Amino acid sequence: MRPVKGQRALKPVFCGIRTVWDTVGDGAFFCPGCGGDRNYRRLTGRRRLTVLGIPLARRGETGPVVECAACRARFAPDALDHPTTTRFSSMLREAVHTVTLAVLAAGGTTSRTVLDTAVGVVRDAGLDDCTQEQLYTVVEVLAADTGYGSGSDPAAEACGATLAIELHEVLAPLAPHLAVPGRESVLLQGARIALADGPYGQAEREVLTVVGSALELPAEDTARLLAAAARTPS
Repeated sequence: MRPVKGQRALKPVFCGIRTVWDTVGDGAFFCPGCGGDRNYRRLTGRRRLTVLGIPLARRGETGPVVECAACRARFAPDALDHPTTTRFSSMLREAVHTVTLAVLAAGGTTSRTVLDTAVGVVRDAGLDDCTQEQLYTVVEVLAADTGYGSGSDPAAEACGATLAIELHEVLAPLAPHLAVPGRESVLLQGARIALADGPYGQAEREVLTVVGSALELPAEDTARLLAAAARTPS
């Protein structure tokens, strides 16, 4: 068949590079293309020179890449660094719970007002079955394990170090995935608990300063937020 006048004849393609993809893993991730949690396949590719569709020579490897099972878009492996929506919600609940326990450990759990406030904060974060008794028990167990409240300065310092480590372990992985207002909100929820029975105690202020640092908030912003919370009527 002759080409239509004014058009070029298409030349047959005799050779090219073809990539053969192999699945090396799978799971669930937050797909940047879909904007939600999806299944994925982790792929590695083998490049081949083909002639008339027949693979003849290797041309190296490519990938790995992450392919969304829904939209079929492919992303760099660091797409898996973003937590799924489900995982993010779990991380946020754990963060609020840990901050609550740290503030209670620093300020004490004898005040019913403080415990009421703490329970409200934790329940608002999604732990609907939280009770005063549960929080009180956990804080008392932590105190017994570390010697906190025994009157021993070294023990108190050890507890402070333990709280700081725990806060960083829980909050640091969350911070990069939480916008600044969200990080500030976590800090202010801890401040709300600390202020439930009056002004900050020294230990409470120190714990909240560690919270701000673990959430990657500048020190001056942490101080400003804590001061503003103290001036706000409860």
